[in-house]
Amino acid sequence: MSAALVRRYYAELWNQWRLELADELLAPDIQFRGSLAVEVRGIAGFKEYVRLVQAAFPDFRNSVDELLEAGDQVVARLTYRGTHRGPLFGVAPTGRRVSYPGMAWFRCADRRIVAAWVVGDTGRLLRELGVVS
Repeated sequence: MSAALVRRYYAELWNQWRLELADELLAPDIQFRGSLAVEVRGIAGFKEYVRLVQAAFPDFRNSVDELLEAGDQVVARLTYRGTHRGPLFGVAPTGRRVSYPGMAWFRCADRRIVAAWVVGDTGRLLRELGVVS
C-alpha cells in the first residue's frame, strides 16, 4: 500500500504539478528533504519547494525506475528530467535539458507520507547545466 502511495505522489503530484494533492498524500507536519538539498517541515514548505523546482524546470518529470517496500517504508530509484528555463540557486536559465539519477526514502503512516529524504546526483545536474566541468 505504501508503494502505491509513493507512485501516486510522483505520477500525479509531481509529474502533473497537482499541488492540491499534497493535503491528501502528505501528513500535515511532513519532514521533507528534497533532491536539491532543501529541508522543510509541513505542507506549506513542501509546496514552496515544488514551486521552486517548477519555476526552474517547468517540464520536470520524475521517472520511478524501481520501488522497494518494507512495512511502512519505501525506497525509490529515480531519474529526474527537465529543461532549465528559470533561475535555480543563482544559476540563470541555460535552456539545457538535464537528466540525472536520484534515490528517495519515504516513511508512511495512516495512508500519508510522513517523512521523505530525497538525494539527487546534483554533481551531475551541475555538470549538465554547464556550471562545473
